[in-house]
Amino acid sequence: MATATLERPVEPGAPPPVPEEPRRVPRWALGLAVLAGWIVMWSFTKGENTMPVGGLDQTPFHERLADLGSHLSGSAFTQAIADFINAIVDWLHGLIAAPVPPRPAPTIGWLGVVAIVTWIGYAVANWRIALLILVSFLSFGVFGYWEDSMDLLIVTLVSVSFAVLIGFPMAVWIALSPRAARVLTLLLDLLQTMPTFVYLIFVVVLFGVGAATAVICTLAYALPPIVRISGFGIRDVSPVAIEATDSLGQTTWQRLTKVQIPMARKTIILGLNQTILAALSMAIIASYINGPGLGKPVLQALTQNDFGGGLVPGLLIVLMGIMLDRTTTAASERSERVARGGGENPHTRRLVLGGLLVPVAFCVWYSRYSLDAAIFPETEWGRTVADKADAWMESFVSAVDSGAGAFKDFVTYSLLNPMQELLANSPWWLSFLGLFLLALVIGGRKALLPSALCLTGLYFLDLWHDTMIVLNMTLVATLLVMVLALVFGVWMARSRAADIAIRPVLDAGQTIPAFVYLIPVLALFGSTRFTAIVAGIIYAAPAAIKLVADGVRGVSPGTVEAGRSTGSTKLQEITKVQLPMAKGSIVLATNQGLLYVLSMVVIGGLVGAQALGYDVVLGLAHSEYWGKGLAAGLSIVLLGIWIDRVARAAAERAGGVSEAAQRSLQLTGWRRVVFRGGW
Repeated sequence: MATATLERPVEPGAPPPVPEEPRRVPRWALGLAVLAGWIVMWSFTKGENTMPVGGLDQTPFHERLADLGSHLSGSAFTQAIADFINAIVDWLHGLIAAPVPPRPAPTIGWLGVVAIVTWIGYAVANWRIALLILVSFLSFGVFGYWEDSMDLLIVTLVSVSFAVLIGFPMAVWIALSPRAARVLTLLLDLLQTMPTFVYLIFVVVLFGVGAATAVICTLAYALPPIVRISGFGIRDVSPVAIEATDSLGQTTWQRLTKVQIPMARKTIILGLNQTILAALSMAIIASYINGPGLGKPVLQALTQNDFGGGLVPGLLIVLMGIMLDRTTTAASERSERVARGGGENPHTRRLVLGGLLVPVAFCVWYSRYSLDAAIFPETEWGRTVADKADAWMESFVSAVDSGAGAFKDFVTYSLLNPMQELLANSPWWLSFLGLFLLALVIGGRKALLPSALCLTGLYFLDLWHDTMIVLNMTLVATLLVMVLALVFGVWMARSRAADIAIRPVLDAGQTIPAFVYLIPVLALFGSTRFTAIVAGIIYAAPAAIKLVADGVRGVSPGTVEAGRSTGSTKLQEITKVQLPMAKGSIVLATNQGLLYVLSMVVIGGLVGAQALGYDVVLGLAHSEYWGKGLAAGLSIVLLGIWIDRVARAAAERAGGVSEAAQRSLQLTGWRRVVFRGGW
């Protein structure tokens, strides 16, 4: 007997009923289900097959990598390159920085150097830049770091010169050839995602230690900005302008030299600017391989827990970066004004520059024959500032020590330890499966292939347990970063006064070298993994806060006003309107926070974080552990790529990113190379 089905009668002429879409299970529910299943299986299998590798232990795979490194080292070709670079650096070193026997002073003393660079500042830009350069160079000497500052300037300028010679032709190539752009983009991605300490491992194996190694490592790090940014500028020239000149019958070379490069001049200068700052940001890291410059006193201060001793040279690095940044920018602006027929009268300017050469020549001559003008007089300014900074830090640490300890214990016992127990003490296959499924839940199908490839690569690198420890610290630090980002980002978006007050602090946090603020964190929390986490938070929070602030500010005023018209409170307006509408920007901020925190892994290994950071540093310090250090560096790269791809896929699923946040991300992408911890 058939069962009768009751259906609502359809009226004549009415459209057919639309079938209801099946309800989808929310992603958060799927994520909780995966996590619950992981925890249940962990309770039965914890501690089994976790693939731990002791601090001084190695696997056969690591030993094979070390053997490969020993075969690559000491070749005649790499030695010839190192000798060539050393010859250039040594000549410049004797010219402006160090005594040249039998003279007790450099060939050109400090007075001559100051006069020359001040004249150059006025020649390429204006008198304001000349004054900035004068004050900057005098500061290098007054605070007691003249020779170190000149050494850093030499390494930076030599590295940038090679970067321009190699990078600008590559930029033109990727601008004119889509196929070359695809191939070179993969290489640039690798250079920009590999931790800088991994650069050091490769370069030390091939070239040994010293100034040449510092230049080559800095070159590898500084090359991507000029290639990417300059290539983008040349490729992005208006097609209308190109078509108009093509109609006159110009050749490809004429189009490039007469149209594309001149019209992309501003972007090319930006690429040069970022390359200079990227090179400068390697100052401290290069000091690990006996690279000359201001990085040495900062590194020495870190090993001695001397906050003031690291603060002064660290701030001088920042000052040098500001000086070079403003100089290149002002030179670009002046060249554009001159090209348009503006600026000073050319004849008058040439007369002024020619007249100024007389006192410059006198200063150079005098610095060769007067010891006071050749060697910068010793002062106590640097030590005085350092002592006051140390005294302030001691009082600060004593004031917040109890609260900092309580916060450390809370995070350790409520977040760090439980999460590490699940991630690191699960069998490798269970962690693999759990992370893979969570990536699919968060990022969807676009996260499938990156997750499979990266997690498989992490398994074959034989450092799975250490990788899970690093992932745990990264997730905890990012969680705390996003708490700060939401609180301060919303505040900045809703209050113009808060934005004006907080944004300069965020800018300062992004420009001060990470090693400088690592010292006070080390004083507060000691040599523990929590020290690395706090340093990562300080480093990552500015970028995440800016992205959230710009995303919330980018929500349509009409949408916000519509919410207010319904009588919603401020809290409801934030939680029900602004944050949901800025969801894409928030996911993007999370992505950037994860990558910034991950970039501090190796530096964290220097202060007790252990795991992959310690493995990289161990490989750098001892050649017999080179293979393990390389495997650890590649593990960090794969972990970063996996996190980035999953987070980007999640951002696409969450919705669009506001234009303001996109601009902030673009600036972050181009300017985050400045003084970054490792990426």
